[in-house]
Amino acid sequence: MKDIIIIGGGVIGCGIARELARYQADITVLERGNDVSVGTSKANSGIVHGGYDAKPDTLKAKYNVAGNAMFDELSRELDFPFRRNGSMVLCFDEKQIDGLTELLNRGLKNGVKDMYIVKGNAEVKKLEPYVSDNVVAALVVPTGGIVSPYEMTVAYAENAAVNGVEFRFLSEVTSVKKDKDGFTVTCADGYTERAKIVINAAGVYADVINNMVCKRKLNIVARKGDYVLMDKTCGYLADHTMFQLPTKMGKGVLVTPTTHGNILVGPTATDVDDKDDVNTTADELNEAFAKASLTVPSLARRNIITQFSGLRAHLDLDDFVVGESEVQGFYNVAGIESPGLSAAPAIAVDVALNVANKLGLKQKPHFEAKRKGIPQFSKLSNTEREKLIDQNPLYGKIVCRCEVVTEGEIVDSIRRPVGAKDLDGVKRRTRAGMGRCQAGFCTPRIMEIIARELGLDMADVTKRGGESNVVVGKTK
Repeated sequence: MKDIIIIGGGVIGCGIARELARYQADITVLERGNDVSVGTSKANSGIVHGGYDAKPDTLKAKYNVAGNAMFDELSRELDFPFRRNGSMVLCFDEKQIDGLTELLNRGLKNGVKDMYIVKGNAEVKKLEPYVSDNVVAALVVPTGGIVSPYEMTVAYAENAAVNGVEFRFLSEVTSVKKDKDGFTVTCADGYTERAKIVINAAGVYADVINNMVCKRKLNIVARKGDYVLMDKTCGYLADHTMFQLPTKMGKGVLVTPTTHGNILVGPTATDVDDKDDVNTTADELNEAFAKASLTVPSLARRNIITQFSGLRAHLDLDDFVVGESEVQGFYNVAGIESPGLSAAPAIAVDVALNVANKLGLKQKPHFEAKRKGIPQFSKLSNTEREKLIDQNPLYGKIVCRCEVVTEGEIVDSIRRPVGAKDLDGVKRRTRAGMGRCQAGFCTPRIMEIIARELGLDMADVTKRGGESNVVVGKTK
């Protein structure tokens, strides 16, 4: 019998796994996809919110502010990209400045520090020169930040695995049953295991898992958001994360830099019935770009390099559900929509501590808290590059020209704990294929490396697992 089964390999599930790995326990993470960070955690804004937007005295407010404060140290420990660039909420109408004051007061109640309001377009442009001439005021939140969400999730997973956590992929949970001694968890791939504790971190499917066990039912709606990603050549257009005054559907369309120098625009907000529906639509993408252009008019469509959508787990309770349910030993971490990424570190620590106390777990005498990421050849000096190539000649072979990613980085991404198995897995870990040409040049070579490293035929290499094969066979 396992001590703990965690359902879901997103940032929440992997974060909890890492924090529980501090204790002497037998832990398994079950993920329906073929990698970590294949759901909400790979397709979101990558924003570390300040905490001014959540209603006071909610779990969203509590965990947002606590989680935000943890990112500096956590990013140093686990070596993932994070920058405290600050955020701004823009006001376009003198009559609505009171809305900024309301957000400021709400943030103060939530414990957000150092916020202030600037008035007048000239004052706003001192902070963001390319902002619209129609902006009349802004709430400035210096504690806001940006993070690479998928790299953060991978870092959590790798560190958990190094400390003994088992990860099982393509293991979609189909049944969770409670008896007097614990739980029996059954997966579609035939895997069955018993556990003392089950932690439900299944994202948009967290209601499905909860409803297998609990009388208190949950209802999660998948809220789809379309995004537009701009080339690094227009990265100068925004330094802060810039929001417009929020609506009941969310924080609205934002314009933000990414940790890698691109500009990200979005998201829209459309509730969908299909929890796997990540199809983009022309109308939603046009809406995102049009609204973003109200913030930064000089955004140009010619600089768009890709478009995508992600799903948020919107719970009808309009707050997070975190903690032990009415079923002893069954923990829910559900409805983790925005600001879920910001809240993830605090949620992970809190849930892990509660579970450890529940089981009476002892801390490991030799927990490895630090993880070192893959060396990024593009960011190294020439001296550092030469030294790295001397150690491993594969770092002297450029595969992705747009992002300057080497064969050494790609091989490392596959061989690491919880390593990449497909093109998207390599991309999330190395950025190979994320540049201007969007993998138009480097795909065949990356496929060859994946096939070689994993002992696969080229026809068996996929883009994102499942039936996403890139080629079907050899020509004569």
